[in-house]
Amino acid sequence: MFRSTRLIAALLCAALAAAAQDSFHFVIVGDRTGEATPGVYERVLEEAAATNPALILTLGDTIEGEHNATAEAEWLDVERMLAPYKRIPVYLTPGNHDVWNAFSADLFRKHSGHELHYSFDYGRAHFTVLDNSRVETFTPEELAFLTSDLKAHAAQPLKFVISHKPSWAVSVMMNNPDFELHRIAKQFGVEYVIAGHVHGLFESVLDGVTYISAPSAGGNLRSTRQYEDGWFYGYMQVDVSPGSASISVKEIGPPFGRSRTTALSDWGKTGLVQRR
Repeated sequence: MFRSTRLIAALLCAALAAAAQDSFHFVIVGDRTGEATPGVYERVLEEAAATNPALILTLGDTIEGEHNATAEAEWLDVERMLAPYKRIPVYLTPGNHDVWNAFSADLFRKHSGHELHYSFDYGRAHFTVLDNSRVETFTPEELAFLTSDLKAHAAQPLKFVISHKPSWAVSVMMNNPDFELHRIAKQFGVEYVIAGHVHGLFESVLDGVTYISAPSAGGNLRSTRQYEDGWFYGYMQVDVSPGSASISVKEIGPPFGRSRTTALSDWGKTGLVQRR
C-alpha cells in the first residue's frame, strides 16, 4: 500500500512537471549595449525576473565590446548583473558588440556556455539561435545549420528562430517572401523569427511567419525616440500553451518608461497601429 502511494505521488509529480513545460512563459530581452543607457538593463532584468519566467532569451549586444583588452572585464560585469537571477536559465545570442574576431568569439563561448549557433528545447518549444554577428546576412553555413536543426526537431510543435541582426528586415518590410530563411521557416513550420540590433520594435507577418524586431533593453534609442514609433526600453513576455504562443510587450517603469503593456498584435511595421 505504501509503495503504491509513493508510486502514485511520483507519477503525479511527473505529470505536473510535464504540464508545467507544456504551459509556461519566458522573456525576450533585447540589446543592452550600443551606447548603453546606465541602469536600464538592470531594471529590465529586475522587472522581467519578477514574472518568474522559465527562461530568459537575450538577442545579443550584451557587452559594449569591440576591444580585446576590456572584453573579459565586461563579461564579468554582466555576470554580476545576472547573478541575482541565477535560478533562471539565460540563453545568450551573439551580437556584433559581443563578437568581432576569433578572440571575442572564444569569450562568448566561455561566458555563454554555448557555441555561436546552437539550439535547445523547453517543453514542446524549440529554439534555434543563429550567428550573424560579423555579417549582414545569414551565411550558407548558418542556413545549413538551421535546416539540419529544424529537420532534427520537426516534431516540436512550436519553433522560434533567433538572431541578433534582422537580416530579413528589408525583404519582410517589402512583403517579399523570396529569401532563403523564409523558405526554410515555411518548410519546417517556424512560427516566430526574432532579432534585436535595431533597438526598436516592429512586427510583421509574412505567409504565416511572424517577424519581430525587439525593443531596446538599454541600447540607445534612435529615430524619433517615441514610444508609439517603437522606440522605448522594455522586454517581451511569451506565454506558451501546448502548440501555440502569445506575446505581450512590456515597457519598463519610471524613470525610464511608463510601464505600458501591449499585445504584439498592437504593433506593425511602423510602430503602434492599434492605439494610434
